[in-house]
Formats: sequence, structure tokens, C-alpha cells
Amino acid sequence: MSDGGPVRRLAGRVKRVFNIGRPSKEAAAQPGAIGEGATDAYSQERAMLRNVLALRQARVEDVMVPRADIVAIPENVSLDELLNVFRSAAHSRLPVYGETLDEPRGMVHIRDFLNYLGSKVQESGEGTAKDGSPLGHLGSVDLATPLEALGIVRPVLYVPASMRAVALLRRMQATRTHMALVIDEYGGTDGLVSIEDLIEIVVGEIEDEHDDEEDAQVSRVDDRTLVASARAELAEVSSMLGADLSRGHAAEDVDTIGGLIVTLAGRVPLRGELIAGPGGIEFEVMEADPRRLKRVRIHLPSSERRSRRQKDQSLEAPQATAPNAGAGTSSPEPARPERGVPASSETNRR
Repeated sequence: MSDGGPVRRLAGRVKRVFNIGRPSKEAAAQPGAIGEGATDAYSQERAMLRNVLALRQARVEDVMVPRADIVAIPENVSLDELLNVFRSAAHSRLPVYGETLDEPRGMVHIRDFLNYLGSKVQESGEGTAKDGSPLGHLGSVDLATPLEALGIVRPVLYVPASMRAVALLRRMQATRTHMALVIDEYGGTDGLVSIEDLIEIVVGEIEDEHDDEEDAQVSRVDDRTLVASARAELAEVSSMLGADLSRGHAAEDVDTIGGLIVTLAGRVPLRGELIAGPGGIEFEVMEADPRRLKRVRIHLPSSERRSRRQKDQSLEAPQATAPNAGAGTSSPEPARPERGVPASSETNRR
């Protein structure tokens, strides 16, 4: 191969991306040397290359939108309601289901919806425009028509949560379908994945003109109080608390602070409830619905409560291990019933 061959050019590109054989200080001082902007570009390329490698290991369950956050519509929804959902959800595609979300029918694209409205407006044209096209008005469209009568529902992909993300990306490219529903082992809907979710693994978060800036997942109110979204990762909350919340059996199968609170309570707590956490930490439910938590307030224990708790634990430890005052074979004195509470008659029944 010549010096300018494709293999040498590719090898040189890889060396520059991974900083193999960096130029010396003398070469860097020469005109045309790699500047700060080029270094930043190379660092971004290296990050993207690392993300590409991570894409091979990622699975669908790592990037999917959970079932509780899916915005979907029933197949018998009216055009008026469909229009309102498109406006409020700010999505270009919406899943369509039958009776429940576990009976998916496909998806509806906003472009197909607008094409239907435009065709109906043109059919009702009462005049002509300057270019000769017919004129109409939206008042001629029956917005009470159900979606299922339009014939614009498109198919979606159905994939398991264990599927590799890169395999789903290839399948989406081959089928030209940009939405997939994640199905669990029982055939129910577990989540949703779009092609944008997969691309964001490599290039990072993609936002457009209609995306609002999200608030921080965890914010500090004062020295002993935090406010967090229920979706906040345990690692992020633990970092701000200075305490590891991921330890213990309660946090074995959860990743978010909301999941930890539900596990500790054994149910979905109501708004205003206080749930005791590890190390004297208390979780106050700020926003919740019957299915999930939305926002919580985290109260750190004060120094007085912490010192009192440590003192109580130190006092209880010797009492629990102290030997009995009598002979070593004597049995402990049976517990006496509290005043006003009748003694158990279990012995008499025996």
C-alpha cells in the first residue's frame, strides 16, 4: 500500500482518536499543530466510540420507557380526543390498544392523522385558491369519528426485554419501524422503545424545540432536607446524602428512590406519609397516585437524634449479652403481662 492508502489513513485516524503516538512538544508548537478545539473534538469522538461499545452490551430493558410512563390511546378514541392527546403529549407517534395496554393494536403517526384531516378538508372544498387547488374548512370534518374507522393504524415491533439494543436497532432499520413494544413473559406490555432511545445511547440526550428543560432529579432544600423525584437513581441520592442507600435487602432489586420507599413500606404510600429508612432517614411522600410515587422529601436525622440513637444502641448491647444473676441453669423469669391486659390462658388450655 502507498503512503496515502485507505488502510494507512484509517490507522492514522484511529491513532489520533485514541491519542496513540501523541505529538511532541516541539511538534505541538509548530504552526498547524492540534489545537484545543481539535482536542475537544477528539475527546467527544472517544466518548462516542465508548458509547458504541456500550451499545453492544445494552439490552432493551436498559433503555425502554416503563409501562407507567407510556402515553397510549384506545382504538375507539375520537378524532377530537386524539388531537388533544397529540397536543398534550408532544409525541409524533402514539401506541394504540384495545381494551387495555396488554392488547396492543399498533401505533398512529401524526403525519397520517394530518393527511386524513387534509384530505377531508379538500373533499369539502367550496371554492378554489389562486393556484387552482380546492379550498375547504375544518368544520366539515366529523371529529366524533373513531380512530379505528380511519385505517391509519400502523404495525409496531414486539420485542422481549432481554433483547440486545443493537439487534433492535438493526431490526428497526430493516423494517422501517421506529417504535417497539416490550413484551413480558406473559405477553403483557412492559415498556416502549423508540429509535431515538437507542440512538441516545451513543450520542447522548436528543432534545428538540418542543422539549422543556427538566428540573433536577434531586435538589437540596437545607442541610438536612432533600427533595427528589421518585425516579431519581439510588446512587445519585446516596451521593447527596453521604450515605449508601443501595445496601440491604430492601434495595437489592430496585434502582430508584421510589422503588426503595415502596419496598420499605410494602405498598404504595399515600401523600403525606412518612416512611422510616435506614440510618434514621425519613422519606415523606409529597406527590403520589394509587399506582406510583412521584416526588418525595428526604429528611436526614439531626445530630441530637443520631447521638441519642447511638447511645440507646450502646446501652441495649450490654443488656442483651449480660448473664443471668442466678445459677447458670436457671431459666429466665417469664414476662409479666402489662397492667390492664389479661394474662394469656395458653398454659391452662394445655
